[in-house]
Formats: sequence, structure tokens, C-alpha cells
Amino acid sequence: LKLGGKRYMGCMEGDPDLKFLLQGGELLKVRSTSWKKPRYLRLLEDCKTMWRESQKTFKTNETFSLEDIAEVRRGRQSEGLKKYTEEQAEGCCFSIMFKGRRKNLDFIANSEEEAKQWVNSLEKLISNINNLNSQQKTEHWIFTCLMKADKNKDDKLTQSEVKDFFRLINIDIDDNYAEMLFKECDKSKSGYLDGKEIEHFYELLTHREEINVIYGTYAKTAGFMSPENLVEFLMTEQRELATLADAHRIIDKYEPDENVKEKKLLSKDGFVMYLHQPEALVLNPEHKDVYQDMSQPLSHYFISSSHNTYLMEDQLKGPSSTEAYVRALMKGCRCVELDCWDGSDDEPVIYHGYTLTSKILFKDVIRAIKEYAFKVSLPSSIIEYPAALCVCKLSWSETTVVWRTCPQTSHLLRLELKGKILIKGKRLNKLEASFASEPAAADDADVTEEEESNGENEQEEEKRKKKNKLKLAKALSDMVVYCKSVHFRSFEDAKNNQSFYEISSFKEGDAIKLAEESANAYIRYNVDKLSRIYPAGSRTDSSNYNPVPLWNTGCQIVALNFQTACTDMDVNQGRFLVNGKSGYVLKPAYMRDSATEFDPITLTRGDWLKHKLLHVMVISAQQLPKVNQKKSSIVDPLVKVQVFGVPADAAEKETHPIENNGFNPGWNENFQFDVYVPDLALVRFVVEDYDFMSENEFIGQYTLPFNSLKMGYRHVPLLSRNGDLLPSAGLFLHIMVLDAE
Repeated sequence: LKLGGKRYMGCMEGDPDLKFLLQGGELLKVRSTSWKKPRYLRLLEDCKTMWRESQKTFKTNETFSLEDIAEVRRGRQSEGLKKYTEEQAEGCCFSIMFKGRRKNLDFIANSEEEAKQWVNSLEKLISNINNLNSQQKTEHWIFTCLMKADKNKDDKLTQSEVKDFFRLINIDIDDNYAEMLFKECDKSKSGYLDGKEIEHFYELLTHREEINVIYGTYAKTAGFMSPENLVEFLMTEQRELATLADAHRIIDKYEPDENVKEKKLLSKDGFVMYLHQPEALVLNPEHKDVYQDMSQPLSHYFISSSHNTYLMEDQLKGPSSTEAYVRALMKGCRCVELDCWDGSDDEPVIYHGYTLTSKILFKDVIRAIKEYAFKVSLPSSIIEYPAALCVCKLSWSETTVVWRTCPQTSHLLRLELKGKILIKGKRLNKLEASFASEPAAADDADVTEEEESNGENEQEEEKRKKKNKLKLAKALSDMVVYCKSVHFRSFEDAKNNQSFYEISSFKEGDAIKLAEESANAYIRYNVDKLSRIYPAGSRTDSSNYNPVPLWNTGCQIVALNFQTACTDMDVNQGRFLVNGKSGYVLKPAYMRDSATEFDPITLTRGDWLKHKLLHVMVISAQQLPKVNQKKSSIVDPLVKVQVFGVPADAAEKETHPIENNGFNPGWNENFQFDVYVPDLALVRFVVEDYDFMSENEFIGQYTLPFNSLKMGYRHVPLLSRNGDLLPSAGLFLHIMVLDAE
């Protein structure tokens, strides 16, 4: 069983960093100024799980998976280490940051060299894991479960341990069938499985009849696929323009048996390996990198945007954190929000005004943005395109304003804006700016979210404006170049008076009303004007709204609460999954035309009408995680296929549930959808645990643009509720897109 971990890490066997982690060492865990306690940390033999030991004998030792780590940061880079350690400890500190809402671990090593060793070793191992394909991850996940089932660690499995193993992999099978399977593998009649018997058990367990049928149909050369057979499969089933050169490349790259590879053939194992590669998954690989024209005006793009970015939880009393900015930016968010207020000792702070949310220092937020504004997913991944800061209520002295912004030469996403930060905010009018030597009253053409959310009538609003004008530093006002905040009055007024560098914010309800009642006018407005939409003030729980109707009317900056996992955030993540995860997606041509007649509600005839038929066959799923981690809990999965887009395209269909099988459930159910405006459509595949007594529980999902779907037999990765990849879980589908007659 221990071979499972070694096979998993493959090329790292004997690596000094791997040896270091397997040996482990003692670190000082930091929770507060007075709470710093020793912990022993090491990698377990599965080469995937970290084990953390407490000195307290009564305390349960904790483990966590390397796959749950978002980032390892060297130095005093977490809020805790900055607050609870001295500057001289900088070189000895490091933090393990987790995906989702799990609290990070802050450590102090015995020396700077040891801290560097921990960070480098962990980063190398995590990188190795991330580079494995889903087939390799699945294999290791199964071996890890086998190791867990081996209670006495003797590298053997009794019949009782095999039953425990089935529960661990999320499948409930009949006792008679389990006994029959055990006896079939127990060739030695010893009453336990070891060595080759466990390998045979693994092969029986991972047998996939649906793959056998597909492979058997095209394996016409002595039971194998020849290059010609593979080309036939790629062209007939996958609808790809494949050549013999493509087939030879696939065989050379993915065939694991050297003898078979020498004969220029593809075995079933090689075929399965290929189907799990990124190039063969449901997302068009040509859309993973930046593939769209990135030289157009900002108003021609949908832009991934966050609301009240500093909040980790609710809008009234939850914590604010610089980590919230890091998480949003690492997810590809391009527009973050800073609600800035005067703090003590002239030190500006950020928090949700007039609430009990905690406060963080403005300078700490700026440092975090500087570090992460142009990174995504992993520190090695770079976003070149501009980030925007929505800055509200700034009113301190000019000495605190130290940013640099881009020159006033371009409103486009071309080279001048790459790596730059744009600032959205209010500006002093020309007269005020001429005489302002200290913070002056800002232009009242736009109001803040707090003010708009108060539900004031016009008279009350005017009284408040006269009484309480916002004070603004001139140096900051001068930085607002492309995104000057102005109040929206009407489409006609904007046409006559609003400049291309000005932006209006709309609260959710107002924007949706415009989208429903004046869709075409809103689309034309958004051709050369920027719109920012933000959640209603009543969403104190940080819930979100559906961004799709706003995208349908060309709104660019549709800001969501990134801290809240929900369908709306899934759809947002799906929208910006493509184009290099740059956070910019080019709007369709008919939404960049100021004379467009497009209306997503009435759908009059035009270039946007490209009626397609989407056929989806939900075949099977693999290695679905448990919803309830109790040993006896097994999921009853069903699959929903949802289409988001213009109202005529919105649809949802679902399979029947499969009882007690999260390991390899099969459905073979067919669905058909009409899609009239494919440019704006997104497809979401979601797996739920069926419950006839209450709401189904979420298991995993994957959302992508309709135009990025690949046809044929495709594996679909699944993401957790927080948007992170579920390492070994997935769906297997057959997809076909046809022109409607």
C-alpha cells in the first residue's frame, strides 16, 4: 500500500525536499503575542497529507492535505504574524494559507535557513501535485483510502477492512457482493489481500464499462487503436480536425506501455490517460489562454469585480481582512473596493462605514494589492491587464497619498495600461482643484453606496448633500483619471454630458429595473460608458444577486460578494474561466455597436440569433466526495444541467438520483436544450446529494461559457462550493452542439 504514495510522487523519489518533509521538524505555532507553542510537522507516507502533533497528550493530532493549501508565504506576510511577531523574526516566519475559509497556520522556524527549507519544500511538492493529471490523482486517492482502511498498517486488507474501504470511497455495496469480490481477489485463500491481490482488487474497482465500450468500438488493430483508428475517433466522436500527426503525438505522449508505444499503438490505459488530460476535457483548451482582442476600450469588456472586498463574512459585524483582497485577486478579480475612513493618529482605515465590522489599515491593504494585483491562482501565474480600485470616502491629508497611476493617454487595454492600477473615485471640480491646498469638498455628482442605500427621497438627499459634502485630498483627486464617479440621471443626459472616462454606479435594484424596462438603451449606453453594479444594502448577510441579466445588457463591472459561496459566484467564476483567467472577457460585437438593435428580452432578428441545439448525455461520475464525513454516510448523487443566458435560453434539467454510490454512479440520461444567443450563454453542471425530506446538498459543480464547450466524450472536473478543484472527482459526459433547422 505504501507504494501508492511513492508512485504518486514518481519523479520526486529520493528528492532532498521530499526527504525533509517526510522527516519533519519542530516549529513554533503563533496565535497571539502570548500564544506561541511548539508543534511537530511532517509529511505522511502517502506523500500528500501533513501531520501536526501537539505536545498535549490528550489533544487529537491534526492532519491536512497538501491539496487544501492555497499558498505558502515566507516572512511575516499574514495578518497574524505582522501583529504578533517582531520585525527581527521576519526571516524565520512563514504561513500556510488554505483554500476556502479554513484559518491559516502561522509558524516560526528555528532559523532563516530552516524557514526557507520549509517553504521551498512545500512549494515544490504542491507544484508536483498540481501538475498531475486527474487520472494520477484518482489513483493516489484510492491508494490513500486503502491505506486508511488498513487499520493495523500491515499492508494487508482483511474482509472487514475492505468494507471500511468501500465506505471511505463513498460507496455502499451489498455484503454478499463485497464477500464475492473479496474471494475473487484472495487467490491465496489466506483471508486477507496483499501485494498483487490488492492490485487486482484495484483493477476490478476502477473498471469502467463505458470507457471499454468506446475504446472497443475504435480499437480495430489487434485489439489496440492505431493512429488511423485514433484519428477516426477524434473526428467522428470528438468533432476535432485531427491528423495522423496529432494521433502520433497523443500516442507518444500518453501511452504508458513502451512495447505498445514502439508499435505506434494506443492501449486502453493510454486512451484513458488521454481522456483525462486538459486538452481532452470539456473546456476548449484554445480558450484557456488569452485569445481575445485585448486592445479595445474598457467599456467593451466584462470585468470581474468584487463588492466590499475587505469583508470576510457579513456586512454588519463581520471581520475585515487584507486576506479578503488576496483571495479575490487570486481568483482573477480585477476590480476591488476600498471603503476608506479617517482613523486614529491620522492613519486611514478601511471598514464598512456605520457598522460594527472590524477595521484594517489602509496601508496594509495597499501593500497586499501591490503584491497580488497581477497574480492569479498561483504566484507563478501573472495577469498583465489593469486592476481597478474603487475608492470611497477618502478625506485625509495629501501626505498619505503615495500611489502612482498611468498617464492620460489611453482608454484601451493596450500596452500603456498593462500592469497599471486605475483608481475609481470622486474628483474635485476644476475651481476647487485650483485653490485646494488641503482636503476640499468633492463634486456631489455621485453618491456613496451607504448614502444610496438609505432610501432617501430627492429633497432629503439634497439637504444632506448641502450639509455634508465629502472632503477629498487634491493629490488623490488628481489620480482619478479614467474612472471618475458621476451620478446617472438618464440615458439621454449621459449621451449628451457624460465622458468616456466617467463611470456611474447603480445599486442592484435600479440596474435590474433598467435591464428589464430599457434593455436596448442600457446596452447602447454601455457601449462607451462604464457601469458598476453593486448589491442592495438589504443584503446584510453578504448574499449575491444574479449577474447574468446585467451582463445581458452590457454592464461591465458587476460587483459580487466574493466571500459568499453560491450559484451566482459559480456563474461569475464560469464567465471569467476563459481568456487566461485575466478577469476580462470581450463582449460580443453587437454589444459594442452604439447603433445595435439587440434586446435580450424581445430577441428581434439580428446577428445575435444563432439558434443551437445542445445535446448532453450524462453518462457517469467518478470519486464524488462525501457531503457528511461520518463513516456510514454515502451520497445519493444526481446531476443537474443548467443553462444561463438571455431569458429564452434559461433552462434546467436533472437526472434521477443513484442510491448509495458516490464512487462510480452511472446514469446514461439524455437532455436537449435550445440556445438562441450562444455568445451570452453559460452551462453549469452541478452534482447534488439527493434528499427527499429536505433540500439536496451541494457536492460539486463546473460552469463554463457555452462557446467554450468541446464536443464528444468529455470528462468534466468538479469544483467545491468555494470554487476550488475537487482533486479526484468528475463527471463523464457526451456533448453535441448542432445548428437548429
